[in-house]
Amino acid sequence: MRRALWIVWALSLLNAGAAEPGVDQELLGKLRSAVESAQSFDDDYDATVWLTLMGQRMARYNPDPDERLAILIAVHREARRVDIPPEMVLSVMHVESRFKRFAISRVGAQGLMQIMPFWKNEINHSDANLFDVDTNIRFGCTILKHYLDRERGNWARALARYNGSLGKTWYPEKVMSAWDRVWFPG
Repeated sequence: MRRALWIVWALSLLNAGAAEPGVDQELLGKLRSAVESAQSFDDDYDATVWLTLMGQRMARYNPDPDERLAILIAVHREARRVDIPPEMVLSVMHVESRFKRFAISRVGAQGLMQIMPFWKNEINHSDANLFDVDTNIRFGCTILKHYLDRERGNWARALARYNGSLGKTWYPEKVMSAWDRVWFPG
């Protein structure tokens, strides 16, 4: 019963300002399923609160609630897998693509975390689809963690490496600004 109450509360926040009154039963079912299958969370309460809060914050950049939920679940799972804060991953996405799944940069980086296609060949996965939410986030989190380890926990240098701008501060400053303004947990 407690889980159901939290899900209803979460959906009321997600749908705040929506044109139709009441709880969207389809979205309720999807959120319930997401909470139950989100294994990277310590418990259902944590999953509901985090998915709701981050979903609200992402709504202005990505209006599709289904896609937001898929992105958030993948971000949390992959960030936890490599032991980096999920909110930092969201900050990188915020700067890189503004949560546009099919974003392509002027230099050819693709998807939510703007992964360069050469990485597919480097890891012998030339058929990987960088526009796939799970694939893009897995590649991005793994690359970011690699650079964080290489830089011995120095986020500014790791972020600059991720962006290919080592020695410059503009990119880490943008990501940290997004973290401070939008994604910092709390």
